[in-house]
Amino acid sequence: MEPTNEIPLLLHLIDEAYTKQAWHGTNLHGSINGLTAQQAAWRPAPTRHNIWEIVVHAAYWKYIVRRRLLGEKKGSFPLKGSNWIKRPLEMTEKAWREDIHLLDEMHRSMCEAIVLLKPSNLNRKPAGSKVSNAFIISGIACHDVYHTGQIQLLKRLMKQ
Repeated sequence: MEPTNEIPLLLHLIDEAYTKQAWHGTNLHGSINGLTAQQAAWRPAPTRHNIWEIVVHAAYWKYIVRRRLLGEKKGSFPLKGSNWIKRPLEMTEKAWREDIHLLDEMHRSMCEAIVLLKPSNLNRKPAGSKVSNAFIISGIACHDVYHTGQIQLLKRLMKQ
């Protein structure tokens, strides 16, 4: 494959894992479609993550990918905390929709950062990373698929 074709392919993989139709089934955005705040806040056990926290976690890692690709400094994620941020602070439909919007926004801004990459930078390791840009980008697609599976399982457990 020519290096100039890798960025569109990586963007396709990311979009397939997030919003586009995929052969593997539901994507991340589809897995939360139609969920209420109460459903998103449900926990299978007191110490387990809920769907809402998974959504914010996914948004956080999209932010990390963008930050690493652009060489930005830490500290600009819109919510306090990192990685796993306790949710909900306020269980309202408005708060749930705001966090879904945050996920959408972090996905959009991450994709914009990927588009800015030169193909020659795909094999470069950004500051603070042990792996290349290409590995980080393909990894975020896998991250979305992984958490989609968790959400789908939580939705089934919720019905029992």
